[in-house]
Amino acid sequence: MASLRLFLCFFLFTASSVNIVCSRSLQKDHIALFVFGDSVYDPGNNNYIDTIARANYYPYGETFFKYPTGRFSDGRLIPDFIAEYANLPLIPPYLQPGNHEVTTGVNFASAGAGALSETNQGFVIDLKTQLSYFKKVAKQLRQELGDAEAMAFLSKAVYLINIGSNDYVLPFTSNSTVFQYFSKQQYVGMVIGNLTETIKEIHMEGGRKFGFRNFGSMGCIPLLKALVPGNTGSCFEQVNELAKLHNAALTEALEEMEIKLVQFKYSMHHLNIYLSELTKNPGRFGFKEVNKACCGSGPYRGISSCGGRRGVTEYELCSDPTQYFYFDSSHVSEKANKQIAQLMWSGPPNITGPYNLKAFFQL
Repeated sequence: MASLRLFLCFFLFTASSVNIVCSRSLQKDHIALFVFGDSVYDPGNNNYIDTIARANYYPYGETFFKYPTGRFSDGRLIPDFIAEYANLPLIPPYLQPGNHEVTTGVNFASAGAGALSETNQGFVIDLKTQLSYFKKVAKQLRQELGDAEAMAFLSKAVYLINIGSNDYVLPFTSNSTVFQYFSKQQYVGMVIGNLTETIKEIHMEGGRKFGFRNFGSMGCIPLLKALVPGNTGSCFEQVNELAKLHNAALTEALEEMEIKLVQFKYSMHHLNIYLSELTKNPGRFGFKEVNKACCGSGPYRGISSCGGRRGVTEYELCSDPTQYFYFDSSHVSEKANKQIAQLMWSGPPNITGPYNLKAFFQL
């Protein structure tokens, strides 16, 4: 896999495993959901590792769950809605203690994680480690179900992956010198390379149906707008440029894998189209505020102080998260997650193609 070699800080990371219980008798049409990624998809794995990248405190979870679960939102995340639409229960965090029935799926996502192992290393479960956890689950499925049934189960399952944004944001929010050594194209190539290798590894284990989102204008999230000198409302264009390069490279990589990998199918939600329309007409989507976060401090509430546990104790909190697209400085509200999930589930080909996720659960 591609790496940043020694140009970012390195730390040590250890993670515990969980006990897994599998059913030996599965219905023929049963389909599970496996989830990989970062805070956009993390249901609480980071609750169980030593990190400040947690959301297990108020006001996170204040609306739907009525308590903090570790999700970076006021309520549910995209995988929660996709599971609901597929008639599955909430997909549990892999690191959640206890015995887990995995025949409905497992969520390996970790807030702060990147496709590059060096991104927030030591404080997250990076993509390579998430893959290793999945392989452990696949091995235990083979032991419980037998090779043939386990392969059938894994080939019917749907694999949601969302990762890369932390790889692109971190160099501009830290003292990284990475772009002194790599061009933007080279850097994006490393991110896509690691992601592609992970997809191929999942495919070797049996995975066939993959769901992705491309990136919108990441430089326009409150966190990054607050970094623009003068607080003019402008977006952080260097990150937007990386997002565009990523989207083009990811599309090219997926099209190539569709040709080369046996039975490989993918769904790609064009988040950039949704966000472009949202920005032009927030009211059409039911939002009053799409620039400022509901929870945080500073310009656009773009300082990551929501909950007061990340160095800055004081923060502001809006009275109604449903009026806000962003819940905190870099994560959207439950209402926004639901809208995006609905498009991923049943959106038209120009928004979510070549397949939508509903089609995957019907194949």
